[in-house]
Amino acid sequence: MTVPTIVPAQSFSMKIDGIDVSARAGQTILEVAQENGIEIPMLCYVEGLSNWGGCRLCLVEVVGQKKLFPACSTAASEDAQVVTNSERLQRYRRTILELIFSERNHVCAVCVSNGHCELQAMAQKLGMTHIHVPYRFPSHDVDSSHDRFRLDQNRCILCTRCVRVCAEIEGAATKGVSGRGIESLIINDLKEAWGDSQTCTSCSKCVHVCPTGALVEKGTAAAEMAKRRQFLPYLTVMRENTP
Repeated sequence: MTVPTIVPAQSFSMKIDGIDVSARAGQTILEVAQENGIEIPMLCYVEGLSNWGGCRLCLVEVVGQKKLFPACSTAASEDAQVVTNSERLQRYRRTILELIFSERNHVCAVCVSNGHCELQAMAQKLGMTHIHVPYRFPSHDVDSSHDRFRLDQNRCILCTRCVRVCAEIEGAATKGVSGRGIESLIINDLKEAWGDSQTCTSCSKCVHVCPTGALVEKGTAAAEMAKRRQFLPYLTVMRENTP
C-alpha cells in the first residue's frame, strides 16, 4: 500500500517590525503577527469567525505602499515588510476610537460591562483620554424583551461579532444589520423584538463575544457583566465542522 505524502503548506519569509518571521500561504498579516507574539490592536476580529475588517484598528503600514492595510484581511506576502506600531498608526487608531466613542453613548461609569469592556480597555491601552469630535448623543432603543438577555443599541460599536457567531457557529442567523453607516443597527430576524424571535436558540454566544455592554445578561448591575469566553478557542473547529 502506498503511503500518501503529506505536502506542507507553502511557507515564505517576511518582516514584521523588523523581525524576520515565517508565514504560510493563505495566512493574513494578523495571523502571522499573532503566531509570533506581535500584538496588533483589534475589536471586530475573533479567531474562528470570518474576517469583517470593520473597526480598522488593526491597520498596518507596508513598506513601499502609501495606504494603510487592515491586518485581519490582508494576505501575508513574501518579502513584505510590515510596520505595526508607528506614530502615524497610533494617531489613526486614537482617531478611530474617538469616532467610535462619539457615535453612541458609552458612559462607562454606569455600564454593566465597566471594567470588562474591550472598547474601554483599548482606549486605555492607546492612551485616549478624551475625544476631539462632537458627540452625537443618539437615542436608541434598549430591547429587553428576551427572557435572559438585553440588547442596548446605545453601546453597540457595530463590530458584527454577534451576527457572525450566530450565523457561522450557532447556525441560527437570527442577528443581522439594518441601515447604513452610523445609522446601522443590530436587528433580530426581520427587525422583530428579540423576545419574539422564532430563530434564536438562546445559546448566549452573541452575548459573550460582544466586546462592549451592548449585549448582556439580565440581572447584572454596573461593572458586573464579565463575558464568559471559554468556548472561543473551539470556534475554528466548530466552523470547520459546520456544513
